[in-house]
Amino acid sequence: MERRTVGAAALGVGAVGLGCMPMTWAYSASRRDGEQSLRAVHTALDHGATLLDTADMYGPFTNELLLGRVLKERREEAFVATKCGLLVGDQHIVANGRPGYVRRACDASLRRLQTDVIDLYQLHRVDPEVPIEETWGAMAELVAAGKVRALGLCAVGARADRRAGSGLYDETLRQLVRAQQVFPVTCVQAELSVWAPEALDRLLPWCGARGIGFLAAMPLGNGFLTGTLTPGEGFEPDDVRARHPRFTAEMMAANQPIVAGLRRVARRHGATAAQVALAWALAQGPAVVAVPGAKSSRWVAENAGAADLRLTAADMAEIAALPPARGSWD
Repeated sequence: MERRTVGAAALGVGAVGLGCMPMTWAYSASRRDGEQSLRAVHTALDHGATLLDTADMYGPFTNELLLGRVLKERREEAFVATKCGLLVGDQHIVANGRPGYVRRACDASLRRLQTDVIDLYQLHRVDPEVPIEETWGAMAELVAAGKVRALGLCAVGARADRRAGSGLYDETLRQLVRAQQVFPVTCVQAELSVWAPEALDRLLPWCGARGIGFLAAMPLGNGFLTGTLTPGEGFEPDDVRARHPRFTAEMMAANQPIVAGLRRVARRHGATAAQVALAWALAQGPAVVAVPGAKSSRWVAENAGAADLRLTAADMAEIAALPPARGSWD
């Protein structure tokens, strides 16, 4: 697989990685299968999808434990990216950026992942009650201690910014500027896909101008851009899409022209809609690494194949002309 460099730290990874969250978190629990997920991780490494993205909150903890079973055998082949900064309760999730917590969380992740070092340690959320300088400083200490190789920030809160009347990623950019003054930000992870291209306006250019890598989260639109979901089929109550404003039956039907457009492009290349969606994300810049979530070897192998797909200028123009995605917030 094509290799790409993540940030100034010059960490090489496959252009397409693997988002491990669906294996143990956020999607229907009835469809989880530990052995299937283990095979999926092995398949990712077999295909050169070396970046394995996880977090301590996924499960919580079970995602890292699952990855640890693979890393015990194949640590040299993997690029391990995990996150801290969120605590999961029975009915809520809260941010915790206190330095003491960050240090304990890192040690716990290292144990679960069965490794001596985390390649990329990401701050999942900025704690509004703790200055980011304090949190980031504690994370920098982990680099100095040899427990972590590089640091990243998850850029979230676009919807909150929209509700507050701010520009998308305004707060994220402010926090990034402050963090950079403490210790280099190696990469930023944010949603980027055909139906959620907002990061292209300011966030991705900001990263590109500073040599900061970009992990494209949810590049398949939580599965919608694969064309495998049926409008009106519904989701189990524990599936995040059951509450997502773009996954009502009405909105899924309204957004079908986007999938149809991806399929048209895919037919010209002998590819799938999912592969076109991933190739589109990769075409946004040489520092972009797509991190699609998957939990079966079939989808992992298909996603990995997108790294070989080169979209033409005509393809990109056709995708750009597709109607913008609609959601129940519109």
